[in-house]
Amino acid sequence: MKSKICGVKDEKTLKYIISHSFPPEFIGFICNYKKSKRFIKLNKLKRLLKINKKKSKYVAVLVKPTKNDLSKFSKLPFDYYQIYDSSPKEISLIKKKYKIKIIVAITIKNKIDVVSHKDYVSVADIFLFDSKGYEKSMSFNHRLIQNIKINKEIMLAGNIHINDKFIKYKKIANILDISGGLETSGIKDISKIDIFLKKINKIKNET
Repeated sequence: MKSKICGVKDEKTLKYIISHSFPPEFIGFICNYKKSKRFIKLNKLKRLLKINKKKSKYVAVLVKPTKNDLSKFSKLPFDYYQIYDSSPKEISLIKKKYKIKIIVAITIKNKIDVVSHKDYVSVADIFLFDSKGYEKSMSFNHRLIQNIKINKEIMLAGNIHINDKFIKYKKIANILDISGGLETSGIKDISKIDIFLKKINKIKNET
């Protein structure tokens, strides 16, 4: 079981996460989706990305990125683009042009949404299955994806909380992606981050 902490937007939180005894494999930044309260402006993003990520990977979270978006973010030290609402052809062009690994985000409400992932198999390095809520931390029925058979890592998001029994997620996903569940009053809570990373590490040691 791997972990991703998403929606980081301040230096104190980022430094804490990176320096944790059990840092997450992925750290996500909301780059172009201004509706999200976790959206981070470019100048601030540039300052944060100067911080040594050590063992973690930096992820640019992009919703239907424009050419202008991609031009801006291509100059930053991201390891992955996590892309929502783009076609397989669009993602293929992005991947070839920018030589970047791609997390394809599939938003789920029903079985038809799940089937759509098959169109992206050739362009996805990792699949993220998320709710339709985007910034609203909504949930979806995780059982909808439990029988997916693909030779890709599966990341799971959508209203995951630190008091959940993470072992149940291990049956359907390789990576847990959590954002709102690590916040108190809309702000990342270091005590919740600590609990989350320790719980993930415990699962790793048990398997």
